[in-house]
Amino acid sequence: MPDEPKTLDPAARPAATAGNPPASDRDRHAGTAAASRSRFLVPVTVGLVLAALNLRPAITSLGALLEEVSEGLHMSGSVAGVLTSVPPLCFAVFGITAPRLARRFGPAAVVCAGMAAIFTGLLLRPLAGGTAGFLAASALALMGIAVSNVLMPVIVKRYFPDRVGTMTGLYSMALALGTSVAAAATVPLTGALGGDWRLGLGVWAVLAALAVLPWLPLLRDRDRDRVSRTETGLSRTGTGSSRTEAKAPASAAAPRVTRSRTAWALGAFFGLQATGAYITMGWMPQIFRDAGVPASTAGVLLAVTMVMGVPLAFVIPRLATRMKTQGPIVVALALCGLGGYTGLLLAPAAGAWVWAVLLGVSNCAFPLALTMIGMRSRTGAGVVRLSAFAQSVGYLISIPGPLLVGVLYQHSGGWGLPIALMGGLMAPQMIVGILAGRDRTVEDEC
Repeated sequence: MPDEPKTLDPAARPAATAGNPPASDRDRHAGTAAASRSRFLVPVTVGLVLAALNLRPAITSLGALLEEVSEGLHMSGSVAGVLTSVPPLCFAVFGITAPRLARRFGPAAVVCAGMAAIFTGLLLRPLAGGTAGFLAASALALMGIAVSNVLMPVIVKRYFPDRVGTMTGLYSMALALGTSVAAAATVPLTGALGGDWRLGLGVWAVLAALAVLPWLPLLRDRDRDRVSRTETGLSRTGTGSSRTEAKAPASAAAPRVTRSRTAWALGAFFGLQATGAYITMGWMPQIFRDAGVPASTAGVLLAVTMVMGVPLAFVIPRLATRMKTQGPIVVALALCGLGGYTGLLLAPAAGAWVWAVLLGVSNCAFPLALTMIGMRSRTGAGVVRLSAFAQSVGYLISIPGPLLVGVLYQHSGGWGLPIALMGGLMAPQMIVGILAGRDRTVEDEC
């Protein structure tokens, strides 16, 4: 006998108030919004792919040419370390503003402006005559990356509500592709353009310029301003937010996550994995080059590390959601990182390809962190707060890492101490990751 539909408690039914209009009004608005969205599906799809391709080349192209840039601008190792610390700083500062900007101007308009900022920053960066100008132009590009990165899931949820998984996978693959291609192709492109690092970095502005174009038609989307706080807030939760939201009423009070040990553990885990990722993107090519690996090969090795995120970004979240606790995955990823750093310390050139693969696997703690954020709260409001807290704390934690690596490299005259630091960070990452992966929610602790 088929199950009869459950009758909702009258108190649970949404009231027809000013803040919650009658069902007929909501249905008409939903139909209008759906019709508006359907007109823009092609430019949105193209825009998502092109935007994702531009979310990392500003970082990985610089890592491939860090030695040439440092010499050309007369940077010390410490200043170069500051340069590699700029991405997480910009992500921490500017990423927080993305939901508010989207509510005011619409997510498509903000992403369009973000692509324009990336283009302008990448265009101006090679023209800088000194370190300060180079840092300012890099910060402009990274600001565009920060807001666009946060709002990409909002765009997917808004225009493809029935194909969230497919479209998320599409732009995730494009992001990993852009990351790895920029790492592998920057040095050969620089050589083909006469060996001038300024041209080698500036060429990526062309890709950013192309990414602006598909978003221009979306500026005419009259429905773009109707963006709810929940829609923009959930943009940063990653995997699992929809499922979590369905388990509890949307009206449930959001927990005070600062009182939760799990929230702090998640923030620390996010920060430590981000530290490893940005140290890798900023310094790994230089480590290999100092070990005697050709510059072009060092760029390809970084590309190998980055491209590992393409398949594992699909596998790890699905595996994590099927496990009661995520500690075993945390330990496995950390052990891969320890193996990679140990190899870099003992035989950086001889086993370069193996170390690149191991570090690529280790860096996939990022999708795991996003997955755990979605799993550690029972309500949509809780996921929003937990995501904002964990990512803000995490990016702030990650800022000193690349800078410290540069200082140690300059003052020790080698990579022994910096690599030891990188490997040593795997231990606390493992500990806080195990704590964050326990089967509990922040509501249980607030």
